Amino acid sequence: MAGDSGPERVLVAASFVNRVGNGLFNAASALYFTLVVGLPAAQVGAALTIAGVIGLCAGIPGGHLADRRGARVIMMLALAVQAVSMAALVLVESWAALTIIATVDQIAAAVGGAAWGALVVRVGGERPAMFRAKLRTFVNLGVILGTVGAGLALAADTRGAYVTLILGNAASFALCAVLLLLLPRYPVLAAPPQQRRWLVFADRPFLTFTALYGAMGLQYPVVSLLLPIWISEHTEAPRWTVAALFAVNSAFCVLMQTRIGSRIETPYDGGRAFRTAGLLFLVSCPMMALAAYAPVWAAAGLVLAAIFAHSLGEVWESSAAFALGFGLAPDHAQGQYQGVFGLGFSAGQALAPAILTTVVLGLGTAGWLLLALFFAMLGAAGPSLARWGMRTRPQPGVAAEATR
Repeated sequence: MAGDSGPERVLVAASFVNRVGNGLFNAASALYFTLVVGLPAAQVGAALTIAGVIGLCAGIPGGHLADRRGARVIMMLALAVQAVSMAALVLVESWAALTIIATVDQIAAAVGGAAWGALVVRVGGERPAMFRAKLRTFVNLGVILGTVGAGLALAADTRGAYVTLILGNAASFALCAVLLLLLPRYPVLAAPPQQRRWLVFADRPFLTFTALYGAMGLQYPVVSLLLPIWISEHTEAPRWTVAALFAVNSAFCVLMQTRIGSRIETPYDGGRAFRTAGLLFLVSCPMMALAAYAPVWAAAGLVLAAIFAHSLGEVWESSAAFALGFGLAPDHAQGQYQGVFGLGFSAGQALAPAILTTVVLGLGTAGWLLLALFFAMLGAAGPSLARWGMRTRPQPGVAAEATR
């Protein structure tokens, strides 16, 4: 990270530590509560769903609080709450306790996520696109390393191993909060006079992009949920293909994020990147469907080739999200804007499993083709949405670039 500023290195390190902890916990949390604590899977699912839904509501007010009180302070407080709530999970013995503690954790996560978005803007420096791309690269790398650690604990399959994972995640939140102490005390940016308090809800271009990005977010469970089921039930590909696709997807995103994302700087770049992502998903989804009609090794090759295309689309899509999600938001209201943006994405992720498993799997190959067209249509709206968004920004000198 040569050439990066001190604050950039601090935020990258803090985000990396946090995501290592997330990787440790996410891969084994459900198994801990079902196999070790002994709660029925339905109760665990219900508790986590309730916590997630309540947490969704906290991002927008949390982001507004970050705008008014400082993103660094609010993020540190959220991380401290998560450290305590995560450690408390090792004491859970009932459904009610799990629900309450998980809800506290999700509220803090939503508040911290919005504050993190606002903090990224303040730290980003002269080349924010380069910084955001590097940040996402190290975030992905952290999740990978954490997941590897979780795999070792899963192999041990003891209560102590699971507890170690949970406490490791709690420690990562605490360490992340401590690292943020090294950041400068960025002054709060004052809102222009007579501007409405909840500016984001009047910003139709931004709200439209939030909805489009939430819908495009269906591409993430395509890799984590839909494709593994499709491989196991409809193709002749060997079962190790499922593990290989996760490895290829993660590695490709880590290797390509900075190379591609550093070039996606303006909202106009973001609009074009969103269109490119849709076209890549238009290629990858039919390839996944065709694997059902191919012999064993051809099926494995098709799946892996599809993952390459899909991963490339994921990089372009995330770069578009950074360029438009941050670029359309005014600096003094980044927190509330990122709160709304996070809510839109999370809502899409909550609906995705039901949509993908019923509509796409239910229709089979036709479902895959419809999904591909859906992604392409969403992406096609990117350039015009970027132009609409920039026309409505109170900034001079943008008309010339809009005509490029």
